[in-house]
Amino acid sequence: MHWLTPRAFRRWLDVGMRGHTAQGWPAATWAGRLEARNVAYAELLFSSGMRLVEGASLLTMEVPRIALDGGRYYTGRLARAVTKSKRPRTFYVAAPVVGGIESYEESSRAAAIRRAQAKGRYEELADLRLVTHMTGQRRRLLHWRDRDGAAGHTALSEATVAERMTLYTEGPEGPEPLWLWLNEQGLPLRPASWENVFRAATDRCRQELGALMAEPPFCTPHMCRHSFALFMLVVLNHVMDARMGLTAEERRDFRLLYGDPWQMVQDLLGHAQRETTRDIYLAPVADLRLRSLLEDVPELNMGRRPMDETFARLAREAEGIQDVDDRLEGVA
Repeated sequence: MHWLTPRAFRRWLDVGMRGHTAQGWPAATWAGRLEARNVAYAELLFSSGMRLVEGASLLTMEVPRIALDGGRYYTGRLARAVTKSKRPRTFYVAAPVVGGIESYEESSRAAAIRRAQAKGRYEELADLRLVTHMTGQRRRLLHWRDRDGAAGHTALSEATVAERMTLYTEGPEGPEPLWLWLNEQGLPLRPASWENVFRAATDRCRQELGALMAEPPFCTPHMCRHSFALFMLVVLNHVMDARMGLTAEERRDFRLLYGDPWQMVQDLLGHAQRETTRDIYLAPVADLRLRSLLEDVPELNMGRRPMDETFARLAREAEGIQDVDDRLEGVA
């Protein structure tokens, strides 16, 4: 089992998916055709803790939108049919990640759709279901008609992964997929394809950073989920102990009202059993006293991001957690 600190994930993302060199500059040979899509998906998993299929099967209507009044985090709802537990779940995602998804939709995704429409690819799909309208508030129904003109409806919460890949809507230039993540042909990207995307990014990190680092960062989609759990546990403990300044008695009261950080992380991950969260996802810190790790947490440290040093200390004390140190490596 492996985890990445936020700093290690940023390095893996920059080099592996953004095509940066070890010095932090875009490589001259980097094409980057799918960069916006791949970065947005990876950041979504790391920011929300979704499983591969949960994040991969989102429809455009299920993605939260940046609001004018701002906000650091946005919420969305995972449909029952796509979660492993077969229970719906609320997810939280950071505002910059939502912005990255919107940028992808407006750039490379829109371009792929236009190319597919021009080539008539959507007209060739035998199993296309064109969604005409949606009804309901608590239980949203997607009303559609198929190629033969037959009408039907599907509850959004009950739409399976396979069904979601067939759902389209009528755009200005013709049918457009409701499936969020598309390949270069403008067709829904199958969830299993993300494993290859992450593998290619890790291979590039190994090539670019192998001479500078004994262990260049590597990542898989499920590692993003594990790393999210670690990040949230540390941050929630920090909020309780450092920012809120709770005494032991106040902390007990807080747990009674809202649950402790372990419970909060369990809920975010959608685990039915705390043991799964504690013994598998958070094994590196299950036996560590986080309170001691969080003493004197630096808010700013030589321009580095808040809490980088906290995670560095955690990586030194527990096995399986990847971290990098930009200052020691001399890498931007």
